[in-house]
Amino acid sequence: MIGSFIRLIRTGFLLLREDVLIPRELSHHLNPATRFFAATLRFFFAHRGPQPRVGLRYARAFESLGPAFIKLGQVLSTRGDIFGDEFIRDLAHLKDQLPPFDQATAKRLIEEALEQPVESIFIEFGEVIGAASIAQAHRAILKDGRKVAVKVLRPRIEQIIADDIAMMTLAAKLIAFFAPATRRLEPEAFVGTVAQSLLLELDLRLEASAADELGAIINAEPYMSAPKIVWHYVAKRALVIEWAPGIPLSRPEALTQPGLEPKAMADNLIRAFLSQALNHGVFHADLHEGNLFCQAPDKLTAIDFGIVGRLKPPEQLYLAEMLWGFLRRNYRRVAEVHFEAGYVPKHHDVAAFAQALRAVGEPVLGRAATEVSMGRLLGQLFDITAQFDMHLRPELVLLQKTMVSVEGVARRLYPEHDIWEAARPVVQEFITKELSPLAEARRLIDKVVARLKDDEPKADPLAQLQIATLRSELSHSRAISTLALIASALALGTMVWMAVF
Repeated sequence: MIGSFIRLIRTGFLLLREDVLIPRELSHHLNPATRFFAATLRFFFAHRGPQPRVGLRYARAFESLGPAFIKLGQVLSTRGDIFGDEFIRDLAHLKDQLPPFDQATAKRLIEEALEQPVESIFIEFGEVIGAASIAQAHRAILKDGRKVAVKVLRPRIEQIIADDIAMMTLAAKLIAFFAPATRRLEPEAFVGTVAQSLLLELDLRLEASAADELGAIINAEPYMSAPKIVWHYVAKRALVIEWAPGIPLSRPEALTQPGLEPKAMADNLIRAFLSQALNHGVFHADLHEGNLFCQAPDKLTAIDFGIVGRLKPPEQLYLAEMLWGFLRRNYRRVAEVHFEAGYVPKHHDVAAFAQALRAVGEPVLGRAATEVSMGRLLGQLFDITAQFDMHLRPELVLLQKTMVSVEGVARRLYPEHDIWEAARPVVQEFITKELSPLAEARRLIDKVVARLKDDEPKADPLAQLQIATLRSELSHSRAISTLALIASALALGTMVWMAVF
């Protein structure tokens, strides 16, 4: 605890010294009392003399503070529409161009992890091609001639992450105690979610597993691709993955490739993310530009599967219904879904919340991204969440964080991008599939089956057989009409209910 407190004090002092806690550039937005307080802190703690622009100061501070803050910088660096192009250029190197550790150390760590000499695995082992907050990657060629990337964790990164998590946990407790108004944002639960994702990144075997699972989903769809894991060379602190074609989106030359179709690429990015989240309940949760490679005309390849988000079926359905409601301008239904999901406390009025959502949606829908002020929109959304007592949902933190990053990358690819129209085909397909009478019948039967499993001694064997038969028909037969299936499901449900009770 004492060590975390000292680290927290040191972090606050560094942020003040770099003038990024309450930067001078924001002074004109503050009320007089806060402006005076910020100026006093700046006078006592900030560097004297001329200072670089605010983006460079943030980049310098985040890089000094380590992985957790670098992750924050990566998210901020995708939102040029909010912070300005100059700001995101200043933070761009945080994505994959941090100072690397030396080649000799990398080879030693790889040999320790894979338990064999580098020369016995690769015919060529190259210099660093990308260095991020937790690991760095090297270009290499396997003995069988395959071009690969070799990822290796930074030295002592486990202890650094543990210290960061302890400090963030303490900071969250202090914030919740001294600022009761922030409790609806669930600072401790938020830190817990971030901590869990950071800890998962420290075991590259888990990343390899995620890359294999999610890569199969990505490669089966037309929007994006993913390289394959070389399972023979996977360990806790090192892994080998096939080479990703193209140029990282974090490089300036990526968007000047001949024949590039930026709108189609932006559409593919949005649709890939939504298809993963909605159709499969698992998504790449670190889709910043350093983890995306592009090829003309519109090909995208995702790398670095250290952070993966997961949604349960109810959350998938809630998300789809919200997006579909906005696309149809059915704000009443969007409001109802928020209440059904428990995102808005029940003592509030659905109609009033629908009215607030209309005020958010109408200025945005059908307009190009260049016509929408994301800063103003986010401010409005924050006001609404406060007005309707909406708490942060820890299970949705990675989803929300990824949505912010993905939309920011899409806007950079194509500044006039319309995220809603890009989302429409994926959302419409999901809604058609999951809200159809056939899907409702399938869900009903699954509930009946769950009930039977909970009380198996009382279950009628004939009912179990009929349920199994009906499920098979639902999966493989199109001959039975939808209405007949629903009628059968209802009748069978009644029969089972009577058998159980």
